[in-house]
Amino acid sequence: MMDYVDIHPHIIADDATRYPRAPLFGKQSDWSQQRPVTIDGLVAAMDAAGVQQAAIVQASTCYGYDNSYVCDAIGPFPGRFAAVGSVDLLAPDATAKIRMWVDRGLAGLRLFTGGSTAAFDTTALDHPDSFAAWSLAGDLGLSICIQTGPVGLTQVAGLAKRFPKVRIILDHLSRPEIDDGAPYAKAAPLFALAAFENIYLKVTPRTTDAVRTGKADPQSFFTKLVAAFGSDRLAWGSNFPASEGTMKENLDRMRADLAFLPEADRRAIFGGTAQRLYPVLAHATVAAP
Repeated sequence: MMDYVDIHPHIIADDATRYPRAPLFGKQSDWSQQRPVTIDGLVAAMDAAGVQQAAIVQASTCYGYDNSYVCDAIGPFPGRFAAVGSVDLLAPDATAKIRMWVDRGLAGLRLFTGGSTAAFDTTALDHPDSFAAWSLAGDLGLSICIQTGPVGLTQVAGLAKRFPKVRIILDHLSRPEIDDGAPYAKAAPLFALAAFENIYLKVTPRTTDAVRTGKADPQSFFTKLVAAFGSDRLAWGSNFPASEGTMKENLDRMRADLAFLPEADRRAIFGGTAQRLYPVLAHATVAAP
């Protein structure tokens, strides 16, 4: 049986008084208002899809740097979830905040430089004031996922080189342009990052959408991606409920796109890589729904 670990779902509390909205950039995302999903809703979606575990990523466009809900929500489900939260790495107390959230259950960090509510701004991504926090993440074994576009990839490469102990994960593959089709010359900056062994990629519904644009197609793109990075540096994420569709629909689509790969590669992408990135999941035993 294939184990499925979702590396990129989000949750939104139904109690805005206990968990007030404080979105980065001052604007709450449409998806978090129109189709919010609580932790119970996520569990139901996972059960329906046959997904055993998940690394829940902070909804930065709803809660900003307040990780209270994602940390509180995972408590009743030991072993099933890892919490991935956001901290202002430029703040003077960034290292103290990281330790505080880790004590509350955080297993990874997320840097959000832009997305659905604001254009990407990577000017602070590799600011020296953040280096103490990056160093601490390496010491604590915390993976850091980064929401950026191709504009930030040179900075990501610099961070990967400076902090080799930190596992860096690019949300949505950093949204590369691939409509030119094989050999995907437009995405050369992304493929160049394969040289850094501590850089990992999330394949999400944004990817399955992109491989159907222009001259791109799933088999040629994923063949190149696996050849460059290896399946042990690729991980599936549903982006549920930010992406439209159910978790099961998004998973089924990804399964269809990757069906041509050997089983060992699919096992890594759908579960094994995520458990390496978030060891709390690898050390847990969760009964299949």
